[in-house]
Amino acid sequence: MIFGFCLYEQRQYHLNKNKSVISSNLLELHICGTFFTDLLYLLDGRFSQLHTFHVNIIFFHCTTSTIHSREKLPNLRYFSLHSNTGLHNYDESIVPLLHRMLNLEKLDLQLVVHRNKGFINGNDFKEDIINNMSRLNKFTFNIRLFNYLPNQTNILSNENIQCKFKDFKSNEIISCVDYFQEKQYSYCHIYSYPYRMNYYDNISNNFPGGLFKNVHRVSLFDERSFEHEFFIQIQKSFPFMKELTVINAKPQKNKLYRKSKNDNQYLSIIKYPHLTELCLLQAHDDYVEQFLLDTDVFMPNNVHLIVYYQAMKRVTENFTRHATRVNCAKLASVSLLDTYKFIKPVKDYFPRADKH
Repeated sequence: MIFGFCLYEQRQYHLNKNKSVISSNLLELHICGTFFTDLLYLLDGRFSQLHTFHVNIIFFHCTTSTIHSREKLPNLRYFSLHSNTGLHNYDESIVPLLHRMLNLEKLDLQLVVHRNKGFINGNDFKEDIINNMSRLNKFTFNIRLFNYLPNQTNILSNENIQCKFKDFKSNEIISCVDYFQEKQYSYCHIYSYPYRMNYYDNISNNFPGGLFKNVHRVSLFDERSFEHEFFIQIQKSFPFMKELTVINAKPQKNKLYRKSKNDNQYLSIIKYPHLTELCLLQAHDDYVEQFLLDTDVFMPNNVHLIVYYQAMKRVTENFTRHATRVNCAKLASVSLLDTYKFIKPVKDYFPRADKH
């Protein structure tokens, strides 16, 4: 028997400790939009023959008292756990859960982890997962980890991380490590290649590159400036990108140099041909300007731009600047935040766009 359903906040299904929902012949279960506590209740023995379990978590909140079952799950062969919600107790919740799956053959983890004890690396995976699963033959993962250790001087480098995955012969492991001094945290993204998600978040200047044809949503973040060449790299790596968010408060360093040398004619024009949404709410004016200059960026005709009104006013010189008019005229829609109405000069500057 195969069964799938969604558990949302209205709690359409109530799962409790008295095992009111029991099935001895359920073999495969798919659940989306559930809480981590529901996952634990579902694995408390009520589905004793469960072979394959796919689950998407929307909320992690778990104490040691919640993890009431230590019962092994000998029949479970394939477990997939996905979540874009921040997980703050990976070592206390996920690791003990996986220790119950002693006969697992396939494991897939897609998690966002917040931790105060350093990065998760190959040694951790071997000690906490692989060494406890003698039948495991396929382990895929995509882990984004935010590390808040008070002392960030001893964080592992990207080379250290790669070294600790050297025994993973059956997988190519990609890693990227960043340290953000202003916000006082370090970040490590590790995943097994090929990358299978349709989004790629928190890309910085340390992005290792690669080709990601299945990725449609991208977000960029750094405390160092993004230069023109970086956006060219994004173009090459994500040829089918539809949504782009830029988060960077630092001005571009090479902008004035390019202008003084009149180098724009020698730079490749950035082209995102499939782009439909561009969010620049947390971007410095330099990035707003870059995307609005047709000498820098070729703007498709169906883009929805999300930006602050004051930023647009500055960059377009109160909606009169000729150099930014071409790309603004191409916009399909524009959301100008912090303004209540569109005055006539603004409307004229976006002749095609629906205004919000």
